[in-house]
Amino acid sequence: VNQVANLTLVSSACDMVSTAYASTKESHPYIRSVCDAAEKGVKSVTEATASCVQPVLTTLEPHVVAASKYASQGLDKLGEKLPLLQKPVEQILSDTKEQIASGVADAKDAVSS
Repeated sequence: VNQVANLTLVSSACDMVSTAYASTKESHPYIRSVCDAAEKGVKSVTEATASCVQPVLTTLEPHVVAASKYASQGLDKLGEKLPLLQKPVEQILSDTKEQIASGVADAKDAVSS
């Protein structure tokens, strides 16, 4: 999970969502109250679940370690094949816009000639 969260694409997307969420809460008082209630609910469910899940996690720890190792190796290979994962969302959007604009310009040139 940490390795996925540390991918540039994922972390920049999370930052964008977090910023939009905070901005929306700040701008809209009614949405803020709903979000605050939801956050409190999630926090209490998380705390209640953590104590119940801990014994199961302790039992499954060797299996979780093995699965984590294979997942890490898979993510490494995925990162090699998809360099896009190492770019922030803003750069991907900018590059995509440039490619589209270039394609449209090429199409206009082809039609006009």
